[in-house]
Amino acid sequence: MRILVAFDKFKDALTAPQACSAAASALRERFPGCDVDECPLADGGEGFSAILTAAAGGERRSVSVTGPRGETVAATFGLVEAARIPAAALAHLGEVGRRPADYRWIGLVEMAEASGLQMVPRDQRDPWLTTTVGTGELMRAAVEAGAEAILLGVGGSATHDLGLGALAALGLRLEDAAGEPVFPPYPSAWPRIAAVQGRVSLPPVFLACDVNNPLLGARGAATVYGPQKGLAAGDLPRLEAETERLARLMLGWAGLPESALREPGAGAAGGIGFGLRVGVHARLVPGADLIGDWLDVTRRMEAADLIITGEGRFDRSSAEGKGPGALAGLAAALGKPVWILAGQVEVPLEHRRAGWNLHAITPPGMPLPEALLSAEMNLRRAVGAVPLAR
Repeated sequence: MRILVAFDKFKDALTAPQACSAAASALRERFPGCDVDECPLADGGEGFSAILTAAAGGERRSVSVTGPRGETVAATFGLVEAARIPAAALAHLGEVGRRPADYRWIGLVEMAEASGLQMVPRDQRDPWLTTTVGTGELMRAAVEAGAEAILLGVGGSATHDLGLGALAALGLRLEDAAGEPVFPPYPSAWPRIAAVQGRVSLPPVFLACDVNNPLLGARGAATVYGPQKGLAAGDLPRLEAETERLARLMLGWAGLPESALREPGAGAAGGIGFGLRVGVHARLVPGADLIGDWLDVTRRMEAADLIITGEGRFDRSSAEGKGPGALAGLAAALGKPVWILAGQVEVPLEHRRAGWNLHAITPPGMPLPEALLSAEMNLRRAVGAVPLAR
């Protein structure tokens, strides 16, 4: 029996490779002699750079950059030879006037490495006081290492700064009314910003992202994602107003129409989807599709007799095509038996698909802190107990 094990991370508990390894070990104990194919998954957040770099036989490099609250942190980026990337994945990185085949080296940068929410203790999370400066520094380091295009995974961010920190680290100048620089451009300092000056020169930048939120409004970055980053409910109107003011200032500097505020994906990762599209003409690419092609998931699924996937929390957004949900949907379409094992399963019945076998690995009543500490043991137990063979 050949089993494909393809987990995303269990946030705050297991990385995707750790989850795959734990499940694979339990499977080999349960089915001696089975053939297990481990395929760690990633969205644009934690693990994106490491997983894709390893899959393409690339090199990881570590540099010191600015963390989300201004501290110095160690972060890594990947450098991958384009010729080693599957053609279907590389095709996502085309642009007007240049073919993907023209690149030699691709830089893989993960926003969560330098500006990630997991880097900020819960009691210190505050989008007014976090910055993407470190993400810009990582991008610059990748270019200095020879990257001829940058693939940036946007997700898991602690920030809501429109990517202005990243752009400032790359040479954009944000000035107050007296012409003095405002750096780092934390949102708390936005009221001082009166002008945008300079230009940023980078090779092509591609944003791996499956978020379609616009920048502003009921589905915008502050409203939807601000609370998980520490935004107080009473601060939402002020942050929304400042976001719109800075965004319009950026549009005026770039000579772009206000329709850019409403573009799908502009609200990704605290508005970096907007800022990098305006500041460096970055292109959004569908993260799930690109990662699936990069990891050759369809071929590996076709070769499997059974597929096991999951993540920390499998919810409605998962079922609508995010990460393991997209993989489980394809498995069902291929007629493959698929089990979805997650710390929590919160999918309304109307969003569950035929052929899905859903199982919450956390014992009923177990407190979240204990569940996080016991995630590996709970996953192993679930793999050993659910009726996998069909």
